[in-house]
Amino acid sequence: MNKVQPRTLPGFMELLPKEQVLFNQMKEKIQKSYEKFGFLPIDTPVIEMAEVLLAKAGGETEKQIYRFQKGDTDLAMRFDLTVPLAKYVTEYYNELSFPFRRYQIGKVYRGERPQKGRFREFYQCDIDIIGDGELSIINDAEMPSVIYNTIKELGFEDFTICMNNRKLLSGLFEQLQLQEKSVDIMRIIDKLEKIGEQNVIECLQDLEIEEENINTIMKFIRIEGTTDEKLKALEELNFTNETFLQGLQELQQVIKYVRIFGVPDTNFKVDFTIARGLDYYTGTVYETFLNEYREIGSVCSGGRYDNLAEYYTDRKLPGVGVSIGLSRLFYKLNELQALQEEQKSIAKVLVISMVEEPAKAIEVANELRKNGIATEVYLEEKKIKAKFKYADRLAIPYVIVMGEDEIANNTVSLKEMQTGKQETLSLEQVMERLK
Repeated sequence: MNKVQPRTLPGFMELLPKEQVLFNQMKEKIQKSYEKFGFLPIDTPVIEMAEVLLAKAGGETEKQIYRFQKGDTDLAMRFDLTVPLAKYVTEYYNELSFPFRRYQIGKVYRGERPQKGRFREFYQCDIDIIGDGELSIINDAEMPSVIYNTIKELGFEDFTICMNNRKLLSGLFEQLQLQEKSVDIMRIIDKLEKIGEQNVIECLQDLEIEEENINTIMKFIRIEGTTDEKLKALEELNFTNETFLQGLQELQQVIKYVRIFGVPDTNFKVDFTIARGLDYYTGTVYETFLNEYREIGSVCSGGRYDNLAEYYTDRKLPGVGVSIGLSRLFYKLNELQALQEEQKSIAKVLVISMVEEPAKAIEVANELRKNGIATEVYLEEKKIKAKFKYADRLAIPYVIVMGEDEIANNTVSLKEMQTGKQETLSLEQVMERLK
């Protein structure tokens, strides 16, 4: 029989158990942080009917979607968690309470060219707050608070949540009579950090924008200073455009409440280059950077949108949300050796038997598990050295040895692997020690 060479498709991440433990720890911390703010969990199918999933898709997005036929049914795999959310809210509208606060952590699929740290299958960790008809701008200020708490839970202190309001940019373009090119201009501005100022100017020239207008755009995105100084500089521009003034008012209110939500000024700033390339963001936008690992790019992005489900219903469902691309973030941080290991193993203790009959070792393991202690029993007939080596390789911190003396005296021998310290204890004492 010919053997098939086992191999993983490019762009699909597989981890060894030690790394998977770290990945799961990150995912669990993100989930707990979201739940701390009252977000409710949902899960949507990986596969949807293509006409439902692709209602809004177009251009490059549609090219990247995994789509296939099963019988007469046209199917597609979800490419983000926002479109499934729009379907979900429309479908269960009458059974949901608004504002609807949801989180979803799951895999999404995009058939793009795989690169280092960029995957075709990857986890996204999303939160959104959806309003019915309207949604208070104060919700936009809560998002940085969630980001701040989540990034801190992941073990980072030095990070910056960058904020802007797209209405400022839209109003600027209206004032300059460039609204027809606004989406293209915003996409160029969004690339400033990647391509540099001179390339941004050249890209704007390629759009046939007059030099005077380019100078005004560049002057706007170059505004520097503290958060309050930047807001004051916007006021001093004396723009009369209604959209611009609405964006300024919203940004001022968001900054006010971001501080009330407890986010320190050292962890957020106003950045007029943050535009977010996706067309549906209409107000506040966010990008978050780890300052020591700026090369990773934004680790948590999102913003405000006017109507989540316009392709499914006539109801207006405004919302605000952010997303963490967990697979990419984990890959990059792991590559940079920037992840903190809290526990290297799942099992806290390994029970090994020194006698032929392992029944007593199994009984001890059962008691430990009943008391919430993750326990593994070694059942293979190997020499004691091999058993301890097994525990060492899996970084299991404690080993319980069950020999004839321990069984006869109703005790156990507990060894701490890191220090080598070994002592004879009752099972009750062990449980107290390991809890």
